[in-house]
Amino acid sequence: MGMAETENNETETPDDAEAPAVDDAREAQAAAPSEPVEVVAPKERRRRTRAAKAAQTKTGKPRTPEERHADRVEERRRKALARRVERTRSREKARTARASAEVQTTPPREHGPGRQKTRQGVVVSDKADKTITVRIDVTRRHRRYEKIVRTSSTLHAHDEANDAHIGDTVIVRESRPLSRLKRWRLVQVVERAE
Repeated sequence: MGMAETENNETETPDDAEAPAVDDAREAQAAAPSEPVEVVAPKERRRRTRAAKAAQTKTGKPRTPEERHADRVEERRRKALARRVERTRSREKARTARASAEVQTTPPREHGPGRQKTRQGVVVSDKADKTITVRIDVTRRHRRYEKIVRTSSTLHAHDEANDAHIGDTVIVRESRPLSRLKRWRLVQVVERAE
């Protein structure tokens, strides 16, 4: 048993064999006088690399400013041509899409020359004589965010017979200015309040 232990201790592992070689290389570098190595900052190294690259062409000769300008002009011309081709292609695509799309008939306009607007709303006040205040509720979908947005506006309408009362649903029609605020007339009481 004693001999086997001594044999195992004497054999070297692969890690032990590499360690002296690395140490020898370090000692050789330290012992040999070498030229001083210039320490360059990374930014400076990149700047020098760019400058060297910009100063040479494929042939290895420095380029003149006129040559560099001509290359820039040529690159711009090439990119402009590519843009023009892409724009023409997209225009043609849009044109064919419009032509193939079904012709949509627009619904008749509510308001035109000589035709008054009509609105339906709820009476919120009838205190003034021959005048009612009508709340017009508008519900629409937001164009970008697609959320339902509810808004309301109030307008004053002429009620000759004092027919409408608070809570009634009414239809009013646009008219000539009847007073400072009144620009609408009561047409019909659609639903009476309870």
